[in-house]
Amino acid sequence: MFNFWPQKRQQSKILWLDLGDLGDLVHPHGPHEQWQDHGLGLLRTILHQNGIETDLRSTRAVTSWPELQKQLKGYETLIMNVRSYTFPVARKSAQLFKEVNPSGMVLTGGMHATVAVDEMAEIAEFDRICQGPGENTIVDLVKDPHSFPRVIVGIGAKTMADWPMIDRTLWPKPHRRIAKKFNWPMEPECGWGPAPVATILTNRVCPWQCVFCNENSYIPNMGRKPVEAVIDELNYLDRKYGVGSVVIHDSMFFQNPGWLQEWIEKYPAKANKVWPYWAAGRSDTVRQWPDLFEALVRETNWNTISIGFESGSDRILRLLNKECTEEDNYFAIELLNKLGDEFKSQGKQPPMFWANIMLGIPGESEDDAFKTIRMLKAMRYVYPSISYYAPYPGSALGYQLIAEGKSMMSKDNYHRFPGDEKVKGVNYQFYRELLAGKFDQEINQGLDASARHRSGVYEEALIKA
Repeated sequence: MFNFWPQKRQQSKILWLDLGDLGDLVHPHGPHEQWQDHGLGLLRTILHQNGIETDLRSTRAVTSWPELQKQLKGYETLIMNVRSYTFPVARKSAQLFKEVNPSGMVLTGGMHATVAVDEMAEIAEFDRICQGPGENTIVDLVKDPHSFPRVIVGIGAKTMADWPMIDRTLWPKPHRRIAKKFNWPMEPECGWGPAPVATILTNRVCPWQCVFCNENSYIPNMGRKPVEAVIDELNYLDRKYGVGSVVIHDSMFFQNPGWLQEWIEKYPAKANKVWPYWAAGRSDTVRQWPDLFEALVRETNWNTISIGFESGSDRILRLLNKECTEEDNYFAIELLNKLGDEFKSQGKQPPMFWANIMLGIPGESEDDAFKTIRMLKAMRYVYPSISYYAPYPGSALGYQLIAEGKSMMSKDNYHRFPGDEKVKGVNYQFYRELLAGKFDQEINQGLDASARHRSGVYEEALIKA
């Protein structure tokens, strides 16, 4: 076995383990496997500011389990932030930790602890399980875990204004073979804008209740980060490390019109540079506030607009409780087509959709899927981002399919791989043929000439769910 990493010197008895697929920081398949965990960064920052030092290791920075286990030996406490898709990795890591540290304490928290606590509780190696946010719980829990019950309800901040600025040097480093392209402690270029990339959060709340999403099961209502605090952080990062572009990781950036209007006024005036940024919106709110949307694109360099279109079919949008319609989707598409044409005619880079599309939704017909691809082909400026629906716990539809025994995902293999079949009874062969362009003749019916000439082959656009 080739040892990619020299053994790091132990400085603390407490170890924070960053979770992800083995090797993602050694030989990543793409930029998204390299994103850093803001929960880890925030909570480690809080611990260190309160005098509790932690060491850091990462499953993404090793290529085998024996390699990881060597790095776990000698610690008294292991801390992990567990998401559903990292649950199998967390379970295996805890088991390895206990083998080399039999009296060690394993502290866990994160999304999966909230949406699937029964699955977490089945793992004997998880000594403490913290549900919900933990900003105001983590210090006391790490200081004296024995004073807490096994399952704890965490206490979060009322507003992101109370959060400290994340110390990004507390994030894991990539392997030296990719370090030059990574720009650590900033993040690597991902196709949305130049490096170094600053990933930030301005908001943790999406108030909508889509049945495929589990965010409302996990994150309580929380005040948004003040506009000036966001700009101050970006300016600080620029002075210290340099900023090339920004990724705003909010599940829903385009909400709270008052906040957005303040962003329009202050970001161009106070930021060191009006950096291009990626951020998420909804087609119905674009239709509701078109002038606000245009101003953000024109004046703040919102050049990559992530929209959860999901489907081009009203029937499926209703099934998903998306609260958007075909008409909303096409309004947003036509507006960005217009803006893109205008930018292009002026010799400027046109704004682009990062168009989130979902296929393989239970109950979806072939005609529904054709309408979705037809909608996608109507976009002139687009990065398609297509995934097969995945029934994660914590979402209404996910719980239903799990209860009915139709989910092909389980606690042993929560997976996000693009081509994996995830729901029983879904004809994935049809979708493979659809993405290969086999049904272009049917899809092109009703499209204008320019849309018909766009490729209907989207196999490369299939991403993790």
